[in-house]
Amino acid sequence: MLRWIIEDVIFQLFSMMCLVLRYCDNLHGHWSFYDIRAIFARRYLLQSTALEIFLSTRSSVMFAFNDHATVKKVVRVLPIVGIGTKYGIPQSRYASLMSPRKIFRQSNMTLKWQRREISNFEYLMYLNTIAGRTYNDLNQFPVFPWILVNYESKELDLTLPSNYRDLSKPVGALNPSRKKFFEERYNTWEHEQIPAFHYGTHYSTAAFALAWLMRQEPFTTFFLNLQGGKFDHADRTFSSMAQAWRNCQRDTSDVKELIPEFFYLPEMFVNGNGYNFGKQDDGTIVQDVQLPTWASSPDEFVRMHRMALESEFVSCQLHEWIDLIFGYKQRGPEAVRACNVFYYLTYEGSVDLENIDDPIMREAIQNQIKNFGQTPSQLLREPHTPRSSLMHVSPMIFRPILEDTCGTVKFPSSSPICHISANTFPQLSTPSVITIAANHAFAVNRWNVPSTATPGSNYTENSTSTDANGHPLPLMTVDPVVATNPPPHSPSRRHLGSDFDQRIQLRSGSFTTMVDSRFIIVCGFWDHSFRVISADTGRITQCVYGHYGTVTCVARSECNISSDCYIVTGSEDCTVLLWVWNARNQCIAGDANIPGEGPSAKATLTGHEDVVTSVVVSAELGLVLSSSKGGRVLMHSTLGELLRSLEVPRDFRLPDLLVMSREGMFVAKYDQANMAVYSLNGKLLKVATGPEKIETMVITRDGEYFVTGGERGIVRLWRTFTLQPLYSYPSLDGPIRSLALSHDHRIILVGLSNGSVTLLNLDLNKWHQEYQRRYD
Repeated sequence: MLRWIIEDVIFQLFSMMCLVLRYCDNLHGHWSFYDIRAIFARRYLLQSTALEIFLSTRSSVMFAFNDHATVKKVVRVLPIVGIGTKYGIPQSRYASLMSPRKIFRQSNMTLKWQRREISNFEYLMYLNTIAGRTYNDLNQFPVFPWILVNYESKELDLTLPSNYRDLSKPVGALNPSRKKFFEERYNTWEHEQIPAFHYGTHYSTAAFALAWLMRQEPFTTFFLNLQGGKFDHADRTFSSMAQAWRNCQRDTSDVKELIPEFFYLPEMFVNGNGYNFGKQDDGTIVQDVQLPTWASSPDEFVRMHRMALESEFVSCQLHEWIDLIFGYKQRGPEAVRACNVFYYLTYEGSVDLENIDDPIMREAIQNQIKNFGQTPSQLLREPHTPRSSLMHVSPMIFRPILEDTCGTVKFPSSSPICHISANTFPQLSTPSVITIAANHAFAVNRWNVPSTATPGSNYTENSTSTDANGHPLPLMTVDPVVATNPPPHSPSRRHLGSDFDQRIQLRSGSFTTMVDSRFIIVCGFWDHSFRVISADTGRITQCVYGHYGTVTCVARSECNISSDCYIVTGSEDCTVLLWVWNARNQCIAGDANIPGEGPSAKATLTGHEDVVTSVVVSAELGLVLSSSKGGRVLMHSTLGELLRSLEVPRDFRLPDLLVMSREGMFVAKYDQANMAVYSLNGKLLKVATGPEKIETMVITRDGEYFVTGGERGIVRLWRTFTLQPLYSYPSLDGPIRSLALSHDHRIILVGLSNGSVTLLNLDLNKWHQEYQRRYD
């Protein structure tokens, strides 16, 4: 009987798979079920007939089916991943089929944004994603707001409100005279079948997206296909930011908003491929986009534009723009009052293509939908809550910190602290700091800041945990196993072993830890392996081979407790190997990332001709950076492709230290104290030389600042984009061997050669363009 039931289930699954495969006959590609990370129900031509599947390779693929019933059948045979783990919604097939409005209500992202745990950029990308905007359909390209109105001045003061756009109004209503024109059109409209509207064009269409990105492939090819193989007239080509803004204020057929690339992609403004866009009527040859004079380069423009997006002026208004695009002012009486009504075929539910039998009529309506643009799904029918003010979230944020040092922890062995991992996130059951000494001893030290501590508060005053008697504990408490067993009685459960290659100097890059501090990954062994060691027992849980030389460096990508991440290793054999850490099985995974499989590298990254000295990896960006003694810094994708060899500045020779932010800004340290800053796409932005030999570096998550430590025991804070030195802490008790930042960037943890860790207060608001005046 059981056998018949099993056979019946298998037959049903096979039948459903055949149904799915019917739609895949003409597809050129294949995707592994194990790589699927999220599944979203999508619209295509305003009909709920599509699916978008997000993969671990940082790519996504969108399928359009005949009807919604088929979408449900396909979801039933795909892995149960829901919409991923990022938005706080349990993974289920039901989650993949939830409406955008329901996702918005159940997600925790709005609360995170209000609490300033995520940026404005991240929140807007989230809203675009759940509202159906996608890079796989140019008609539904993500939409971002115009932020600035000043594109003429020589300098831009981001503290002046007059430089910012009024986000409570749509683009078409910013100019009073133009708003009057649109309102008259709406009020005098008379048509039996077409409802009244303010705007006959949309703020986001395929043509607009391609016009913004026409200097970058593959969008250049898409644009030419749209235009019949030719570029548009030079006077209509996107050639000036100031002119584009003026057109959006004067032209009654131009009410377009921006796209996310304006805030992270400087290459979109450069005609790097040398296309011939023709001459304007005044004889001007169209090449690169003419940027405001306050921006010295495309990189500077994008940086300033991003800073404006994250400013307080935008933060306190952004919810009003969200109401217009995604919220209660998108349609209905509130949209009329806000002068925000578009042509009816741009709205979801305006037409049911499935019930139109006439093929000619159906095709005509489909073409209209493609040309007029598509309004995002409506996410809420009531006003969006505003973002909490910075003072509300962090009442003590601008209170001066009187002392640089807020604590020192001395370890019994007195061996140099060559690595620190600050896993201090309050979401962890036991926030901790792992320290590793040059004598191969390690400690799992308790971090005593409670989850209820106010962000931005001074850690030296009543923000730490208390003991049983109510007395405040120090910020960091030494691992009790280490504290109660000083040398020579150090326990084996806090030792990494002794079979290291004596030729290799252990540095901070020789180790990495998992985010929950349960495992330490160590390299530098004579047998060419790297090892996974339990931080609780000190035992080797996995010994991984793949290189043909001693492994010299190791790094981990960003991750949370429950998600997989990348591990990358560099070696004396001149190669870099990319591995996957399986969070569920707590081990380095194999090719298929399934239980019981032996470890194997996901990709082998080649191109170096000497010993690899440093590696960093980002899963979000899909990038691996590596340096070697041969003087090269290479950029690979996480798929194994060599993207570029970075430009080496003049008189810079040996790169041996790399740091990379989540935004893609990264710093390479050459020789003794030479530093070079590169953009996400590997463009050399700035070079500088520090005053002393740099031993270690750490960069903030947003990439705005980085910290260095060196032989003189001085910790220095730098602004990344300009390599401007901002602050030097008083000299500490010995050379610096390692650095780490607490999760909230309020504490710098400094590992010294005398076997101690010094904790330094850090207040980045002192150098923030909006807040620094509060300290004057």
